[in-house]
Amino acid sequence: MQTEINEYTMMNYIDTPSYDLELTSKYTKTLLSQFFSKFCSEISPEEFIVLETISTHRGLCQRDLAKLILKDRANTGRIVESLSNRGFVTRHNDTKNNRLVRKVVITDKGEFIIKELRTRFQPYHEKMCKLFNNEELLVLKRSLKKFRDAVSQIVEIQI
Repeated sequence: MQTEINEYTMMNYIDTPSYDLELTSKYTKTLLSQFFSKFCSEISPEEFIVLETISTHRGLCQRDLAKLILKDRANTGRIVESLSNRGFVTRHNDTKNNRLVRKVVITDKGEFIIKELRTRFQPYHEKMCKLFNNEELLVLKRSLKKFRDAVSQIVEIQI
């Protein structure tokens, strides 16, 4: 008697979407490292992600920034301090829900480097995306978010 295979039956890890995402992440990190080695010695890929997040989400406090980039507050604080020391961001005290918070604001120098790097990265982005049509890219983005949301329900992260 043959047993029916449930689509959720545990399989080898290397056959899971998690492993595919891990491999994709490694390739992406390698691409970013190579890109930054070639085009930008002023900031690291990690600092770029922080800077771009600050640029995209105006008025962030460091705690909210840490949540968006999935880093603990201490590590986020060190990155922001480094960016601040080099004039890419400024920090100032503000209040949120009657509590004192440190808000991070991107400077003109920070905006300039973000714009420059986005322009230089555009050919890489286009090369990757031309393999998909717009609908496939939208489905991919939605599927990745759905998978990330499912994983975030399970994983325990202290931020």
